[in-house]
Amino acid sequence: MRYLSPREDGRPASNAVIEPTRVTREELLDDAFMAQVYAQLPAGVRLRTAEELEASIEGVLSRHDGNAAIHVFGYGSLMWNPAVEHTGMHPAKVHGWHRSFCLRSIIGRGSQECPGLMLALDRGGACQGVLLQIGPRKVRDELRVLWRREMLTEVYQPRWVTADVGGRPVSAITFTVNRAHPRYTKTLPLQEMARMINTGAGSLGTCREYFDATIQKLETLGIRDAGMERLRFAAG
Repeated sequence: MRYLSPREDGRPASNAVIEPTRVTREELLDDAFMAQVYAQLPAGVRLRTAEELEASIEGVLSRHDGNAAIHVFGYGSLMWNPAVEHTGMHPAKVHGWHRSFCLRSIIGRGSQECPGLMLALDRGGACQGVLLQIGPRKVRDELRVLWRREMLTEVYQPRWVTADVGGRPVSAITFTVNRAHPRYTKTLPLQEMARMINTGAGSLGTCREYFDATIQKLETLGIRDAGMERLRFAAG
């Protein structure tokens, strides 16, 4: 796996949007690939076992009708790189949660030497994103892909939320931040957040690529996010 180093001045190399590295469904199911990604974690950080992931999925599905499709609310990379097989994607809005760069990233698009920031849903406000629909026959298989992507560490908590899709309420799974986790960084000043976005880099690419791809997708969807706009201005 390649390691991408940021510029020393903490600025992106150019104003052009760089196509980000996209993790595939096949890579997420590849134990060797996942071991390489998570090898960057400090010693002593525990990853969930396959059995624990399965138990978590079953806990979430205990509230779901097994004969129905399932919906997943995406607000970050799930919007532009779902990496799961889905039968539809629709703009949606969730109340009570907002999109926030509040997770210190030390794997993937960050490292211990060059930490970045990643998105999560944090309490308060509202968030516009997308709903991914997964067909009933593929629910468990595709949730296993999602859980390997989002739930190997304890930074996220899976949660059922109600999404508004064109005035219609739809129950959906999403991933909210675990505020008790040591990588939760809610109190960072705006300029420090911008610096980490510009300098974070790891084996999957740079944090700036992730940020720009998210901004670009929001613009494509016609979504205005004031917090993201403030960060874009600060990051330059």
